[in-house]
Amino acid sequence: MRIPRIRPIIGLIIDPALITGSLATFTLASAGPAAAAGQPVTQTLTPPPPSYYTCKTAGNGVICEGALSESYGPDDTGIACGSGAGAFDIFDQGTHNKHAIRFYNAAGDLTRLIRYDQYFSQFSNLLTGAAVPYTQHYTTTVILAVPGDLASATETTTGEVNFTVPHLGAVLLNAGRTVFGADGTLEFSAGPQGFIDYFNGNTAALAELCTALGAS
Repeated sequence: MRIPRIRPIIGLIIDPALITGSLATFTLASAGPAAAAGQPVTQTLTPPPPSYYTCKTAGNGVICEGALSESYGPDDTGIACGSGAGAFDIFDQGTHNKHAIRFYNAAGDLTRLIRYDQYFSQFSNLLTGAAVPYTQHYTTTVILAVPGDLASATETTTGEVNFTVPHLGAVLLNAGRTVFGADGTLEFSAGPQGFIDYFNGNTAALAELCTALGAS
């Protein structure tokens, strides 16, 4: 749940591949085995799906679906704990599993994206080796007000991330629902959202997590 990845907690989660492809188009001359379930997909899709997706026609549009598992880290989250000589940044490392579905209209423009993410990872203090494991599960739905235009996307996320220390129990639970507007503004938030609070200036929101990692 490294900070660039916890977009359901602090911002947009749209795939980097989707963003970089937003100004491009892609023609699926051969859509692969999944396309055989419907008609071959030969039209241009905007923005194009990442390479690990397979696409098929469905009704008057196209559905593309893909799944990926990757290991990452340790990466600096940008979260700082403690003060003075004992200060440290929190690093994130683990495994990320994702499954995403894209919906394109008859013109080949993206209208909606649904993504399911799981993390089995840990936050750590590299100075001492202290670590706190966590699991994260969430579902994100991205709706494009203007088909094909990522700048018009609104994102809704539900789920939770739980940091638990043996013999101490949960030191942080971030859960609930968030809605981010097309300009990245948080429009709605429900449930404990410690990460949003932290990046909005309330450093005490992550105090127990920092203490578990050795902050004094």
